[in-house]
Amino acid sequence: MPRIAIVADTHIPSRAEAIPEWIREEIERADHTIHAGDFDSSETLDEVRDLAGDELSAVTGNMDPQFDLPSVTTVERGGVEFVVTHGTGDLDGYEERVAGIVGEEGGEDALGVSGHTHQLLDTEVDGVRLLNPGSATGADPASTTSMMAVEVEGGNLDVTVSER
Repeated sequence: MPRIAIVADTHIPSRAEAIPEWIREEIERADHTIHAGDFDSSETLDEVRDLAGDELSAVTGNMDPQFDLPSVTTVERGGVEFVVTHGTGDLDGYEERVAGIVGEEGGEDALGVSGHTHQLLDTEVDGVRLLNPGSATGADPASTTSMMAVEVEGGNLDVTVSER
């Protein structure tokens, strides 16, 4: 059963100093890693790439204009299609905006992964399940450091939220 680490909003160095060791270990342990944007520096992007190996799907966030990353990417693991976007824009209408992107970019049963708000989210909007792992470094305005791990098999998924 593939295990996917989902992280976002590391914001190093502007709002945090380093990726916590427990998050680093989760990324290394995962079969695939999704980062939903706002690395904030090329060093952080390189670090996440090193931790994830060849198994990284990443998008640019509003703090990442200098990176050659897509604004939306799609990855399939264990029979589940993940549509990844940062969710950049106003917080008002955020969930509907992300669900719209998933509807445009993914198939009928695609799952949305986004960041931007620094708040944990696992909800359904217009028939689309949306996951937001919060901030992997606890960067303001987050109140905790958090991430998600997803185990997928045969189109089914089990989401575990970790926060400290």
